[in-house]
Amino acid sequence: MTGPLDIRTARNRYVRVCVLFWLPLGLTIAPLILLFTERGMAMPAIAGFFAAHSLTAAVLELPTGGLSDVVGRRAVLAAAGLLNLTALTLLGLGTSGWLLGLGMALMGAGRALSSGPAEAWYVDTVHTHSGPGAELRIGLARGSSATSAALAAGTLLGGTLPWLLAFGPDLGARLSEATSGLVLPLSTPLLLGAAVEIAFVLYVLTALRESPRPRAALRQVLRGIPLTVVGGLRLGGRDALVRRVILSAGAAGSALAAIELLTPGRAAALTGASESGAVLFAALACAGFVCSGIGSHLAPLTARLAGSGERAVMVSLGASASGLLLLAATTASTGVGSMVVAVIGYGLVYFGLGAAGPSENDILHRRVASSGRATALSVQSLALQLTGALTGLIISVLPSGPLPWLLGAAVLLAGALLWIHRSAQPSPPAPTATPQPHAVTSSASTAASDPHQQHVDQ
Repeated sequence: MTGPLDIRTARNRYVRVCVLFWLPLGLTIAPLILLFTERGMAMPAIAGFFAAHSLTAAVLELPTGGLSDVVGRRAVLAAAGLLNLTALTLLGLGTSGWLLGLGMALMGAGRALSSGPAEAWYVDTVHTHSGPGAELRIGLARGSSATSAALAAGTLLGGTLPWLLAFGPDLGARLSEATSGLVLPLSTPLLLGAAVEIAFVLYVLTALRESPRPRAALRQVLRGIPLTVVGGLRLGGRDALVRRVILSAGAAGSALAAIELLTPGRAAALTGASESGAVLFAALACAGFVCSGIGSHLAPLTARLAGSGERAVMVSLGASASGLLLLAATTASTGVGSMVVAVIGYGLVYFGLGAAGPSENDILHRRVASSGRATALSVQSLALQLTGALTGLIISVLPSGPLPWLLGAAVLLAGALLWIHRSAQPSPPAPTATPQPHAVTSSASTAASDPHQQHVDQ
């Protein structure tokens, strides 16, 4: 180590890590389900694959967050990249159900490992260079915008690359024949993503410098993880602002579950065919990521105009809830005017969530010490995933129409209302002095009344 990185360098490296990590996952959004179908998988099997992903991510979310706080951010991020590299290779080339299920489970493990370390590294680096009072929101906003841009670009590329190969001069047939059916046109975005994962791992290992952590035996490391996890869970009970951030993440998960589960069917019904509906959904997903990125970019301005980060979260989540209400109001109509209103509502959902995220995480990082930062982010991500899964189960039994959309809007509006009451005391910065090993501390006492990522988990 030659000294701490300056803020600009740390910010740029954090943005590059966000792009390199999320671009491969964006490449899978459009072709993945179609690839499973092409491999002969029935819908129950496909649902099982996604369940394997979600359950693996949920089970490992907190332990892997604790692992990052114990052994370091760089090692855990590199491990996440290697897991995603293996997963994308299996998904791109696998032809049997157990291989595809294993690939989805490994991708879930990589998702859990990646939840928090990059952002925790950025905040740690900025605090080391400029102290606990350093500005965080701009860097967090740029990282969130970069994530949205990478997902948008990946979605477009992942949707168009198989189409170009399939409709080119026998390119898809030649590719499949040359690889004995292992590589299909729909496989190419996943294999391209695997190549990007190699670049991600190399960049993480060479660019993310961090202070060496005390050497410890494997037994000590494993013993420290549960203590860190327990501390992360207790943090939400001790600190009202952290509790609001976690609950807001759950509300965002509910909204995302509604929009991601309901939009594909609505797009297919609008176009009259599942294939054209998939293309429309890919275009909408890309537009949603762009809106999320714009919202994240404008998060610092939103906080200034609103008067505080807390008010900015309330306004942003309220705007997102209004987008779901617009989608609910247009379910019964297929006219051009209703379509325009629905598209506006769709973009507003993502714009609001994107604008809320940096302010929420800025609040979180000022309440949590470095020793528990990744764990706190994992708790936030876990709330988003579990609430989203529960909302998805409820939506699956609700009748079609506005009611499922209204459920997501109601939960998100409740998340916005949490921020009406302000804390009794301003939040002091989280301490940067080295705390006791594996401890998670809060920098302020609980206030009178009682969070999103992105994670949003696409």
